[in-house]
Amino acid sequence: MSTALTAEPRTSAPPTGVVVPVLAFAGIVVSLMQTLIVPLVGDLPRLLHTSAGNAAWAVTTTLLAAAVATPVMGRLGDMYGKRRMLLLSIGLLVAGSVLCGLSDTLAPMVLGRTLQGLAAGVIPLGISIMRDELPAERLGSAIALMSASLGVGGALGLPLAALLADHADWHLLFWTSAGLGLIAGVLVATLVPESSVRTGGRFDLVGALGLSVALVCLLLVISQGAAWGWTSPRTLAFGATAVVVLLVWGWWELRSRAPLVDLRTSARPQVLLTNAASVIFGFAMFAMSLVLPQLLQLPEETGHGLGRTMLYAGLVMAPSGLAMVSMAPVSARISKAAGPKVTLMVGATVVATGYGVSLVLMSSVWELALVSAIVGTGIGLSYGAMPALIMNAAPVHETAAANSLNTLMRSIGTSTSSAVAGAVLARMTVPLGDTSVPSETGFRIVMGIGCLAALVALGIAAFIPGRGRTGTSGDDRADTAAASS
Repeated sequence: MSTALTAEPRTSAPPTGVVVPVLAFAGIVVSLMQTLIVPLVGDLPRLLHTSAGNAAWAVTTTLLAAAVATPVMGRLGDMYGKRRMLLLSIGLLVAGSVLCGLSDTLAPMVLGRTLQGLAAGVIPLGISIMRDELPAERLGSAIALMSASLGVGGALGLPLAALLADHADWHLLFWTSAGLGLIAGVLVATLVPESSVRTGGRFDLVGALGLSVALVCLLLVISQGAAWGWTSPRTLAFGATAVVVLLVWGWWELRSRAPLVDLRTSARPQVLLTNAASVIFGFAMFAMSLVLPQLLQLPEETGHGLGRTMLYAGLVMAPSGLAMVSMAPVSARISKAAGPKVTLMVGATVVATGYGVSLVLMSSVWELALVSAIVGTGIGLSYGAMPALIMNAAPVHETAAANSLNTLMRSIGTSTSSAVAGAVLARMTVPLGDTSVPSETGFRIVMGIGCLAALVALGIAAFIPGRGRTGTSGDDRADTAAASS
């Protein structure tokens, strides 16, 4: 396999003092799309004049689009410019938000949410720009902050979305996201330099189509399997298609001169085990996001619900986002002193501790806020370490693609968490009037599964080889690229 690696000369020194906050802001704006629509989920059938089953596609389509866009944008960024693809992704977010803001029926809403999902590549692209542009002494904390923005936006977005949904027309949610996207786009266009490292070459269209088909089929099984029935012909057909297409796709990628995903790099123990741990961490992170808001909003008559509003629930979840931000520099310091592998293990331990605490502290607001903060702390530590582990093992010219694959692994974990938690809570219910609601035991089982998942991630992280450095400066990368071209 041959790759044309080039390093374009810089016309001026990058303004590193503003690159990090601008990219982190763009990452938070994109991750807001996770929780933007949560306050509307129950009302979407009425608002869009459709059935509940059809309205669910306004949520599912964003997940599917993000899964497809993340690896594709990463590879395109390596080939044609990371900043260029970053701006394209933000442009898709703005366009999708405007379309949703104008929507009153299902079709334009689904299309708009699809465009929003296509912006998911912003975070791995931002991490890759940091690797190329920042000096080594700033790289660790910057990557940790950018990586944590994936969770920060989700945690902070819920109270913002709930506030707007409760006190304004629901379309304002999407006009707000469009405005934030425009701000992010202008900041990136004016303050973030284009990376000097490019691979060139030809885009692997066949590989992109194959991976897209496989991911869509897999995520449809994960997200819709419970509704369709896990043994229904539709679920089995999509599952079998995902397996077959993935096998054929792997065969193609191993023989392609310029693959979408370099499977040989992905098979390196450091990359493979980090990605495996990322799936488990994505699972563990989302378990908290599913349980805590429901516990806070269930009526007190259930005996375990706290009877709070969605806005209140969002404010209780906010400490997790703040903890992720505050842990970015801590994660970088631990990685510098002991290596990102140790940081990942420490983060897994903290997440497991948070879920363990939740098994006995689940009966008051302050207890749930404490659990939220502990789990957020562990996620902030871990998410800062994952990109460092990936970049220590991936070649320079595959930075964006490798980070995109890692982000995709986290997304698969969160999707699986949603399916598993949904199945548990749907089966373990208690009556409430004419309906039924999840039982306290069901919530505890989901949190217990989250604890177990964090411990599994800890075990996987223990086998990641080497201590490794936390990063290499952008100048070193450019020099390496120039020498290779």
